[in-house]
Amino acid sequence: MNNLQEQVWEILHDVYDPEIPLNIADLGLIYDLKVSDEGEVYILMTLTSPGCPVGDMLADEIRYRAMSLPGVKDVQVEFTFDPVWTPERISEEGKQMLRAFGFPV
Repeated sequence: MNNLQEQVWEILHDVYDPEIPLNIADLGLIYDLKVSDEGEVYILMTLTSPGCPVGDMLADEIRYRAMSLPGVKDVQVEFTFDPVWTPERISEEGKQMLRAFGFPV
């Protein structure tokens, strides 16, 4: 992973699902992250459910945060539901955080 890709990955840890008190990276919503040498960022992600009403809001926040990084020229966020998200995608650290909030995982 190059330095800019690491920086983008870090900002994804600052984007939170509004219904679950956990960031989208630890939730396992990010399926792919690519950063070209020209500073073009591509993120393939999913949502916790296909009918989730906050997808556009999350994509806008990701674009805003990533564009604030020096060297980022463009950000594309694409949604997929293949495979469908399941709680098994949550990181171990994320599961510990959710348990602390009383969520059963």
